[in-house]
Amino acid sequence: MKKILIGLLIAAVVVVALFIGVYNGIVSKHENITAKWAQVENQLQRRNDLIPNLVNSVKGYASHEKNVFEEVTNARSRWANATSVDEKVKAAGAIDSALSRLLLVAENYPNLKADQVFLKLMDELSGTENRIAVERMRYNEAVRDYNVTVRKFPGNIISGMFGYKVATEYFQAQDKAEVVPEVKF
Repeated sequence: MKKILIGLLIAAVVVVALFIGVYNGIVSKHENITAKWAQVENQLQRRNDLIPNLVNSVKGYASHEKNVFEEVTNARSRWANATSVDEKVKAAGAIDSALSRLLLVAENYPNLKADQVFLKLMDELSGTENRIAVERMRYNEAVRDYNVTVRKFPGNIISGMFGYKVATEYFQAQDKAEVVPEVKF
């Protein structure tokens, strides 16, 4: 009888240790998603800080393109006012679209393309866009890792007990981003 009780006690300790390990893993992965999202936001904020300088440098050459500048400014404001991840993802997509139109305007002005300030801003923006892409990828990987954990056994049971749900906020390419732009010389 004593051996049975010791065996049950050992089994209970193993189950509790497994439970704690899985729970702590879920919490760590959930926090990782938050940290990765913060990095995405940092890079989006960096881009938003560069936008006014880029807009002002293009404005000097293309003052009649008022609607493009307003669109960029409005998209940037929407991102600044967004409160949820979903709203920020949509606002970031609007900025992507507005920036592409701004860059098309810039292509029509050969003197602008040779301006050193503009070239430096374009390099900064290009680097920032690359950083955003990397951080979005890392965020999506963290979401995927977390989702796998909370959907597989025994994580699904433990996550359900503590209210952890599957994260659905993946970054996805916008429809327009899948179309290759036409470049003419």
